[in-house]
Amino acid sequence: MKWSINELHQYQSKGLELDETIRLDELKDVHNELRKIEPVHVKGHADISSSKAAFHLLIEGTMILPCSRTLVDVRYPFKIDTTEIYLLKAMEFADEEEPEIHQLDGDSVDLIPMIKELILLEIPMQVFCDDVNEEGAAPQEGKDWQVISEEEKKAKVDPRLADLAKFFDNNKES
Repeated sequence: MKWSINELHQYQSKGLELDETIRLDELKDVHNELRKIEPVHVKGHADISSSKAAFHLLIEGTMILPCSRTLVDVRYPFKIDTTEIYLLKAMEFADEEEPEIHQLDGDSVDLIPMIKELILLEIPMQVFCDDVNEEGAAPQEGKDWQVISEEEKKAKVDPRLADLAKFFDNNKES
């Protein structure tokens, strides 16, 4: 997924079609929450002119993250639809601050760093597994304690305050 400027100019009249599966296992070293990333599928096309190349990409894959509650592995699928523009000639551009526009450092366009960055931005702050009783999950109860849901927390009245709750119910009736 790397082309020199001369290679891209050869695709100027016909365009460039992309349909590749890439491995990005090194992302595990960059983000400590990322346990595994499955091969990522990149599909799209590029519109190339003499001064810029616009890549219209659909990036799909699945990453494995720890559940925020139980620490078991959670499969988190992601789908990123993006358009990234690379300026092939060093020139002033009106929207230089726009993140989708990239200036080239050398004489080639490499999509891998941009794809890695977009995937890292997709990692959620918290992810939860569906089944809290899954094998390997953190315990949900122990001696004198248990995890309760928000609904149970709201419905359950502290026994020390039960008589007080009855007192207020009696005032409403009168």
